[in-house]
Amino acid sequence: MTVKQRWFGNALSYFLLLLTVAFFLLPLIWLIGTAFKPRLLAFSVPPTWFFQPVMDNFFTIFRQMPVLQYLRNSIVVAVGSTFLAVVLGVPAGYGLARHPGRASNVLAFALLVIRMVPPVAMLLPFYLLMRDFHLLGTYWSLILIDAVLNVSFVAWFMRGYYASVPQDMEEAACCDGCTSFGAFLRVSLPLALPGVVTIALFSFIASWNDFLFAMLLTGRNTRTLPLGILESYRAYEVSWNLMAAVSLFAVVPVILLGFALQRYYVSGLTMGAVRE
Repeated sequence: MTVKQRWFGNALSYFLLLLTVAFFLLPLIWLIGTAFKPRLLAFSVPPTWFFQPVMDNFFTIFRQMPVLQYLRNSIVVAVGSTFLAVVLGVPAGYGLARHPGRASNVLAFALLVIRMVPPVAMLLPFYLLMRDFHLLGTYWSLILIDAVLNVSFVAWFMRGYYASVPQDMEEAACCDGCTSFGAFLRVSLPLALPGVVTIALFSFIASWNDFLFAMLLTGRNTRTLPLGILESYRAYEVSWNLMAAVSLFAVVPVILLGFALQRYYVSGLTMGAVRE
């Protein structure tokens, strides 16, 4: 292959990559633009791409709804459910990976079945369960259901991740006097940190974006950001500019968290995909 052909191939690859990124970023760019547009420009056809940004939409949503309270509630629910899912799912995935066999496969499949069940099918029984335990309208009702759904995914993911981690260092730790749990805690867990961070991020995003369970299980003081976005939908008009402004508070924290943890979850995804 000549230098010219190689240069043309690289240029074509970067061009296609740029088009792909632009395609997936277009909704986010549109959302940011709508959040800073005046109300009349938000409905203009064709859309206005160049305009004078205004902060009126943000002032309006802070006057009309408790945005900071919604943000706090979303953080509490997402962090709480992610913590429970990781604490329960990571050791479960380790046990399934280190003790292979028919029973392990059955348990792993049972965890996977939880993810196969449509969430709406679990809504009514979980609602009745939370009602009987007097947890409706509290953080715990949403934290528990999100943790139940996420822990199966965490255990399944970590099972594949630990299967790719060599056991030599664990065996050496056991020879030096460590118990099985000590070897897991001091050796295996630090080695699996990229995988733990990766699955924790996925669990956080799933809880952060939850709308169905939040709509039924939360109360006036525990509503999360997805419900705040719905609140900007009026009976007589659709305030797209206000909806976009509220949506930014739901999108920006997750994007910043993803950028902060990207060096962990990139390696976590690639390592868990191959078995040694």
